[in-house]
Amino acid sequence: MLRAGFGKLYRYVTLSFPPSLARILLLCCAALWGGSYLMAKVAISAISPQWLMFLRMSGACLLMLAAFHKRILPHLKPSVILPSLAIGGTYYLHMCLQTIALRDEEPGRSAFLTASYCVLTPFAIWAIFRHRPRMVNIIAALVCLVGVGFVALKPGSASLSLSGADVMTLGCALAYAFNLALMAHFARSFSPLSMTFMQFAVAGACFLVGALLTEPAPSAAWFRTPVILSFLYLVLCATFAAQIMQNVGLAHVAAGTASIILCTESLFSVGFSAIFMGERITTTSLIGFVLIFSAILLSVVHFGHRVPKPVPKPQVVSVS
Repeated sequence: MLRAGFGKLYRYVTLSFPPSLARILLLCCAALWGGSYLMAKVAISAISPQWLMFLRMSGACLLMLAAFHKRILPHLKPSVILPSLAIGGTYYLHMCLQTIALRDEEPGRSAFLTASYCVLTPFAIWAIFRHRPRMVNIIAALVCLVGVGFVALKPGSASLSLSGADVMTLGCALAYAFNLALMAHFARSFSPLSMTFMQFAVAGACFLVGALLTEPAPSAAWFRTPVILSFLYLVLCATFAAQIMQNVGLAHVAAGTASIILCTESLFSVGFSAIFMGERITTTSLIGFVLIFSAILLSVVHFGHRVPKPVPKPQVVSVS
């Protein structure tokens, strides 16, 4: 009865929802994603990265099955195996690199470097499907590269210094760009909800294997209150609730507008990190963040000339 009632409520808000409220939902979604960097930073102080992501993916799968099993299970056929391995594998690589890098990197810095996936996605589509990026995408990539350069500048000098964590974070952005390109392609042929579920399931299996092979066993430190609360936030808020907010918002807001709103995830992250974790934002880093965010906006805004119809936004959860 509870599942049936939830399904009716979901269908209602999906079909009849004020666009202005949908924009607020998308902004809340971006804020939840932005907060996830801080929560992940707290959680990995006790839980090793791959165990944390295994638990997060498992929790997301269970919640999705509880709420949407009638929309997911009928679509789980042999034909989804290869697409699921492709999107699940790239999602695993993205989340693994991002979470490991967070151990040695400030949340705000991680969020802005990860957000460069918006700039990289057109080039991932070009690499896989031979769809050439527009000139504005090339300009955005150059602006983003300059922004990363400013982020990498050592304070008080003109030398560049990207840490190992920075390089891993940029690698996670590249992996997520390929993940989005694949998801956008396969979502045309398969149920986006079922593909999202399979993405979590495959990534979760990869995290479990990786944790068993390379990380220490669970310990009592996992059950400290801040760690438990951080984990619950990651599963319930940054994954499950954000997924619903994104899906409802995208059903009632134009894709270009929605993309701009969702891009504020990095702004929320650096703001939260500065307020709650005391992250220090240098002048050169601030210039870099502004350039990266400008590049993101260039990537998602369509100008006055006629452009091809954009690929529908895949229903996936962010790198958060």
